[in-house]
Amino acid sequence: MSLNKALQTYKDYFNEKIETYGATPQGVDYNGPEAQQIRFEQLIKVINPSIAFTIIDYGCGYGALFDFLQSKKWQFEYCGFDMLEKMVIAGRESHKNFSNIYFQHIEDELAPADYLVASSIFNNKFEATEGEWQEMVLQTLQRMNRLSTKGFSFDMLTKYSDADRMALRPDLFFADPLLMFDFCKRNFSRNVALLHDYGLYDFTILVRKDV
Repeated sequence: MSLNKALQTYKDYFNEKIETYGATPQGVDYNGPEAQQIRFEQLIKVINPSIAFTIIDYGCGYGALFDFLQSKKWQFEYCGFDMLEKMVIAGRESHKNFSNIYFQHIEDELAPADYLVASSIFNNKFEATEGEWQEMVLQTLQRMNRLSTKGFSFDMLTKYSDADRMALRPDLFFADPLLMFDFCKRNFSRNVALLHDYGLYDFTILVRKDV
């Protein structure tokens, strides 16, 4: 099945990135810190920072979101989850002096948190078909929903990107933001926001829950 092959390619690809570049934006396949910061600013809009909170960074890489949240001076407990053990090891090593952070690479051992965020985890589909990858995304969103009590957010590359740009990268998944908005609205909460106005070739969905 091409999805299984794609997921293995995904693991191999990102293991190579973290081995090559270490705990840097390039180590999780970002072009640089600027795009990373822009995406983080959108994702954290789901959070109410007026009270202390817990958060799962789903697909955390080396934990860059933790550093971003620390810079806000908010009160929080951070759990970084990544299916790649090498990412988790890099995160633990680079954050060993902090008491409000831990890392996990076994999803079944995650406890729900107030919030969950997922940055750029759906972009690389490799050999998978559009249909296979989209179905995997929708299943993952359901797991993300179960792991968050107050809300969750995620970003994806957009189908509103330039046609020639998308044609050059058949290994990437460009999602329909309207489909994703509708799926979240119908399945997770009445309070869903679609952000598509921050200058990158992607969009962010915020799902806020009534609690």
